[in-house]
Amino acid sequence: MNDLTLPLSGLSSVGGKSVVARFDGGMLSSNSGVLALAEVEKRLRVAERLARCIDDPRCRDQTAHSLADIIGFRMKMIAAGYEDGNDANRLRCDPVFKMAQDALPSGRDLASQSTMCRLENLPGVRELVAMGRAMVDLYCASFRQVPKRIVLDLDDTFDAVHGGQQLRLFNAHYDEYGFQPIVVFDGDGRFVGAVLRPAKRPSGAEIRPHLRRLVQAIRSNWPNTRILIRADSHYCSPPVIDWCRANDVDFILGLAHVADLEASTLARFEVSEKTNKVRRFKEFVDGAASWSRDERIIARVEVGAQGTDTRFIVTNLAGGKAKALYEDLYCRRGAAENHIKSWKTHLAADRTSCTGATANQFRLFLHAGAYWLMWSLRAAMPKRSSFAVAQFDTLRLRLIKIAARVVEMKTQIRLHLPTSCPDQRILRIVLDRIPRLVT
Repeated sequence: MNDLTLPLSGLSSVGGKSVVARFDGGMLSSNSGVLALAEVEKRLRVAERLARCIDDPRCRDQTAHSLADIIGFRMKMIAAGYEDGNDANRLRCDPVFKMAQDALPSGRDLASQSTMCRLENLPGVRELVAMGRAMVDLYCASFRQVPKRIVLDLDDTFDAVHGGQQLRLFNAHYDEYGFQPIVVFDGDGRFVGAVLRPAKRPSGAEIRPHLRRLVQAIRSNWPNTRILIRADSHYCSPPVIDWCRANDVDFILGLAHVADLEASTLARFEVSEKTNKVRRFKEFVDGAASWSRDERIIARVEVGAQGTDTRFIVTNLAGGKAKALYEDLYCRRGAAENHIKSWKTHLAADRTSCTGATANQFRLFLHAGAYWLMWSLRAAMPKRSSFAVAQFDTLRLRLIKIAARVVEMKTQIRLHLPTSCPDQRILRIVLDRIPRLVT
């Protein structure tokens, strides 16, 4: 039996005085920064947007937790570093998580792990398609005014699995079974969408319907906004290029190609002092045999002490110099890797361990919701603050993991935070800025 009055053993004395520690502090929490996430959620309404896409089969008079409450609790758990659904059994009585769900600390406990498990297996394909549309609507609602042009970065990432999940596939490159979901961010790191799929290179025939749904959802919000698709050579295929041209979508894509520019660049490097790399650009019109027409191709060849490196991109953009299009526009898609890292590593979006594919797709959306909470929290930071560019795990450690004593009184709830908290100033600033977030 766990007796809370028994002191912890094994603690050394300090300054000649014995140390007595007991788990009898009462209503305490180590996650008081979750309340800041709750304020963000009240502005974004991510949980409500996702919950509206699901038909709730439960009897209302016998329901203790709404779908929005369960989804909101789960997203805040993920953002706070509790990505495992089993953690709900330990956090459902946490006073701060209760307050984050608009419940009194002394009130009824939040949803349990079994409730969350049933929720994850509830949505079907139609509901998941609606959620994908809801995520795009959330993305569009995050702008203060309609942009003239947006840049969408498409990429895929490997997600290892260790069971008999639907859609899993062996990938020889990673030497593991897994998924390879396609994820989409915009140029500023906003999350746009994610699609669960087997661990293989996506084909043009597979990418095209995904692009169609994505662009249609965006244009239903912004009919006059120019859309630029940016991706690596995985997405450079005739079906994708033809579809973009037919639907007035700009693209700049990586390309596997060979040209004679390498030889001349190598010759320049040989006659140079060989201390710096030599980089040259060239553009031409060409096309593969499978393409329906010739396209504008830009070649970048770089020669250094370690050899020659050649890169090619294809685009339908008419203006701009080759160097600017490659260095200032295309190369910025590398930031998408950091966004994937934030979503996958810092928010554990690769926890796709459910048996059913629909449940794992729903998990991707839950982790996407957690991403929106953390991204919006960071967006509320002062631009000159180091927190404005901090990784999500740093934000969690510094602003979410703050201890607090919770005292519930008749007319108010008091939170006693550590006087020595090193980041109390930035937390004050952020809480003042969150109400100004765009919704």
